Amino acid sequence: MGFGSTVPERATGETQLATESSSTDLFLVTSHAEDVLNNLNAFRQNRLFTDVVLRIERQEFHCHRATLSANSVYFRTMFSTDLKESQQGTVDIKEISADTMDCVLNYMYGGRGNIREDNVQSLLEASDRFQIAALRSACGSFLEKQLDPCNCLGFLSFANTFCIPALSEKSRRLLLKDFSEVIQHEEFLQLSKGDLCDHLSSDFLAVTKEETVFEAVMQWVHHDVAGRRAALKELLERVRIPLLDRIYFVEKVETDELILGSKECLPLLQEARRYHIFGNEIMSPRTRPRKFANVAEVIVVVGGCDQKGHLPLPYTEQYNPATGEWTQLTKIPDYSKSEFAVCALKNDIFLAGGHLYSHDVWMYNSQLNVWVRVASLNKGRWRHRLVALHGKLYAVGGFNGFSRMSSVECYDPYLNCWSFTAPLLDAVSSAAVVACSNKLYVIGGALSDQLNSSKVQCYDPVTEEWRFAGTTPFAQRCLSAGTLNGTIYIMGGLMESMYKYDPTKDYWTVMTNTPGPLENCGLTVCSGIIYILGGKDNTAEGTDGVFSIDPSSNKLSRVATMPRCASYHGCVTIHQRVRRQ
Repeated sequence: MGFGSTVPERATGETQLATESSSTDLFLVTSHAEDVLNNLNAFRQNRLFTDVVLRIERQEFHCHRATLSANSVYFRTMFSTDLKESQQGTVDIKEISADTMDCVLNYMYGGRGNIREDNVQSLLEASDRFQIAALRSACGSFLEKQLDPCNCLGFLSFANTFCIPALSEKSRRLLLKDFSEVIQHEEFLQLSKGDLCDHLSSDFLAVTKEETVFEAVMQWVHHDVAGRRAALKELLERVRIPLLDRIYFVEKVETDELILGSKECLPLLQEARRYHIFGNEIMSPRTRPRKFANVAEVIVVVGGCDQKGHLPLPYTEQYNPATGEWTQLTKIPDYSKSEFAVCALKNDIFLAGGHLYSHDVWMYNSQLNVWVRVASLNKGRWRHRLVALHGKLYAVGGFNGFSRMSSVECYDPYLNCWSFTAPLLDAVSSAAVVACSNKLYVIGGALSDQLNSSKVQCYDPVTEEWRFAGTTPFAQRCLSAGTLNGTIYIMGGLMESMYKYDPTKDYWTVMTNTPGPLENCGLTVCSGIIYILGGKDNTAEGTDGVFSIDPSSNKLSRVATMPRCASYHGCVTIHQRVRRQ
């Protein structure tokens, strides 16, 4: 009867049972493959049916070509091609020990191998050479179980040499997680400069204090001062020197003879000094806290208007991009104004003016979580901008209820007073105002109720003079700006696109990958990423989206939602202490 024949109805039950029983019994004989391997291994040991001899260190291993080929791509290729070994009865294997080959053959013939600390490296090398994937994987798994802070650097190097991604990833993760312990072991001192630079560059180096990283660098250099002195500058570029404790910086870094003897290191010290004076006005990869530090870069949203644009919001709220958490801070005291100006200075937040004749200026102390009133503006301002430059604040332009303002006021935090400085060339309100490369830039803005500017006005605080620096590809108001790596980013004016501007070249670039038309949105840079928060859309309603743009790829992502829709709000980045669980 063929497989397609019909079984008589009266016999169907018996036949089905017999078939199921037969099939089940057959699959329950799980030792069949093991028995075959055991027999083959016995044949090998007794030299039965063997057809090839592997000669290693004058020791001979009698084997079966079929078994070797079934386990190894290397041997399968050797015996199935025109290579001379395919015709030889004896094949010489070099650069491997007889003990290692014996372990490899035991695995091939029995699926078992005695992997130990003293042979795992040689077995891994052999499995890599013979292309025995399962044995290679078993060696990798064995090494993963041996990982420890005292050996993770060696394992990482070994894994990279033999292209073992899982072991490499776990070694790297342990290195970053237990960096403080890893640097106590001899392996650390033997690291190459390139590998050490790579590890120090990671934002995920799990240190609560940057002092640990600095001391690790100096320990590595002092291990061989003559040979490693030249690497000092390159290594210190990976240390977040501005984030070192100020007293520690003065006592340990500025007095270190090796550092003082290297002229190349002096700009790094100057950057740290400027950061200690001007705070987060100074931005570089070294001023960004690592992910596990006891401080984090956070975004603070201040006030604004509700979704319909009618109700002023008194809230001060903090957003941590690393955790996605929003935290309520102290509300703005006795403040019902909107379209004010907000800026961060030395890690505190200043809020100035708002609505026609307001002279009020408030400062949020980020350490104490309190708002305090400071010296008032000389002129009440609305729709103006506030920006920090060289440790001072500048209140720029605005609207006084009758006309756009050209006056600019400068605030000295040490004297707690405002004074007039050189006025704008063109009076504007709702412009994009930002500090970049030690100068102040005013971009676009409203010249009147109907007319917008397409000019870039530039202020030099050294000469106290303004000049026109160029023109924009647009003429808009209600703009927001931020700066990163010497480039100015502009968003708002209900423009479909975002723009970036290189002031040194007076060159504009269009960025089409943006959230869409917005005006009076929040724009700030946090941890090297541009963030756009809220803003009014083209239906004249406030939004609650939080978007990020990675400047290296221009990739746009929606990363969070604000607690409420808002526009006309302040948006700044500061450093804030975080509590670790």
